[in-house]
Amino acid sequence: MEIKIDQSWKKHLEGEFEKTYFKKLVTFVKDAYKNETVYPPPAYMFRAFDLCPFDKVEVVILGQDPYHGPGQANGLSFAVTEGVRLPPSLQNIFKEIESDLGPVKHKDGDLSRWATQGVLLLNATLTVGANVAGSHQSQGWEEFTDAAIKALSKEREHLVFILWGNYAKNKGAHIDREKHLVLEAAHPSPFSAYSGFFGSKPFSRANNYLVAHGKKPIDWL
Repeated sequence: MEIKIDQSWKKHLEGEFEKTYFKKLVTFVKDAYKNETVYPPPAYMFRAFDLCPFDKVEVVILGQDPYHGPGQANGLSFAVTEGVRLPPSLQNIFKEIESDLGPVKHKDGDLSRWATQGVLLLNATLTVGANVAGSHQSQGWEEFTDAAIKALSKEREHLVFILWGNYAKNKGAHIDREKHLVLEAAHPSPFSAYSGFFGSKPFSRANNYLVAHGKKPIDWL
């Protein structure tokens, strides 16, 4: 079965493609795209991996689902297609960046500028049905993205994992915290941002860690 994903990731994840859960997932996703409106567009399903090859990853930001509104999801967690109005969580992310690092120069929501610098913007579930949050959960995506996280934790060193909210914290439970920096905080959603997201300074803390280990900082602005 040929999966169209960046070759660097394919090398580390190819064992997943032949597992029973993944074969069932492929059938589910193909049927969903055929019979309903699904986001993101098929070409963007593995965009997080394609823009950020395995050996280039420096920071991982975990999300849960793609956005489920028209034209929003673009394959990157928390991001939206350029020109689309920023969702509240992303607005709060930009507010925290400005509080942490200074004025944001690029306020479009695409975030591919982060991905190409080594920020893996990974959702736990890579597809979703239109207007139905969580509709593609528990179909196998979570197992696949867990495998990606475990591969990074095992094979790489000195990465930064940014986990916002309880869902992301639980998903990051198997990260080797002796080898990597794990930054946990409340989710940037308006419902929780004032409960520990604002003021958590993940962007400067991530950069300080990268620089301390001889790596280039991320230009978050």
